[in-house]
Amino acid sequence: MLKTISNFDLKGKRILIRVDFNVPLSNGLVTDDFRIRMALPTINHCLESGASVVLMSHLGRPKGQIVPDLSLIPVGEKLAELIELPIKFSDDCISEDARDVSLGLRPGEIHLLENLRYHNEETDNDPRFSELLAKHGEIFINDAFGTAHRPHASNVGVSRYFLHKGIGFLFEKELQYLGTVIKKPKRPMTLVLGGAKIGTKLELINKFIDEADAIIIGGGMAFTFLKAKGINVGGSLVDESMLKTASEIIEKSRKVNKRLHFPVDVVAAKSIDDIKSIKELKIDKIPNTMSGFDIGPATIERYSKLLLSSKTIIWNGPMGVFEKPEFDNGTLKIAKIMTKAKEEGSVVIVGGGDTAAAVKSYNLIDEMSHVSTGGGASLELLSGNRLPSVEALEG
Repeated sequence: MLKTISNFDLKGKRILIRVDFNVPLSNGLVTDDFRIRMALPTINHCLESGASVVLMSHLGRPKGQIVPDLSLIPVGEKLAELIELPIKFSDDCISEDARDVSLGLRPGEIHLLENLRYHNEETDNDPRFSELLAKHGEIFINDAFGTAHRPHASNVGVSRYFLHKGIGFLFEKELQYLGTVIKKPKRPMTLVLGGAKIGTKLELINKFIDEADAIIIGGGMAFTFLKAKGINVGGSLVDESMLKTASEIIEKSRKVNKRLHFPVDVVAAKSIDDIKSIKELKIDKIPNTMSGFDIGPATIERYSKLLLSSKTIIWNGPMGVFEKPEFDNGTLKIAKIMTKAKEEGSVVIVGGGDTAAAVKSYNLIDEMSHVSTGGGASLELLSGNRLPSVEALEG
């Protein structure tokens, strides 16, 4: 049985928490503290319950090397600022000195360990590395949903060394929205998919063709589907290796009488940097010299009507190249429509990764029912797959 942090008596205990502090840095400063802030309820609960806290996380992909630019020191500084408490820091997550710091913690104190991925043993799920990590705490709490789909030492291997183990508030909320809500959704339910790659979302599409009432397709992946339908999409991004798969998905949707909704117009340009060439074009009127980089106004209008008639909306993937102001209108307008749908009583769930980044850039995170902190993990859970870190905690 999966336990939550509320099930434990934390007073006087050392709580080892796996957090997801894999946040963007620039010039030694955290540029987006979303994931840090999402972990605060669990950390504060431990401190208020009279416990001490040891935090462990990875940052980037140092591949077993000590990479100064991927140190968690700036993250610790940001955490100290947010929580208004000093943070103890160890520059090696499994050193004897680090363990001594953890053992010497008093109730109300926090100890942050250096980047787990400075050791290859982390991603290898090495048993000895897991055992050394486990020595930092008496109770293990996993609150790193963003890595829940990875069988690593800090979320899977370490679990076997704890009698008392469970999930934090963030992880619990993710499971509630991405698991429980989807099992019994308010109808109609609409899945909105964007981004460039079909391959990463195949399982999700195949699952929701049967379960969703409507599926909206946008972003770069739409062009692969459109070409599979026989439409000339000009120079737009197409994954040639996925054309057959796209055709099979379209055919499956016909057989189960489930309509896939594709763009009817796009914002196109000769190149992503050629701003002067930008035009709004119908989907079948894109010349070979131009490419689509965002959904157009007619598509936005159609999608908006469909979304406002939905009671559950799941969104994974931006509608265009939102990082460029010239091509972010589709993603922005769809995000705003979703906030309106939520105001009218719909449940709006936003997948992690680029979609969460887009919503955050528009200052709309608090306007959604739930914005996931995990890209790959949210895809796995929504696709109906089991998460290794959850299985480890249940074992």
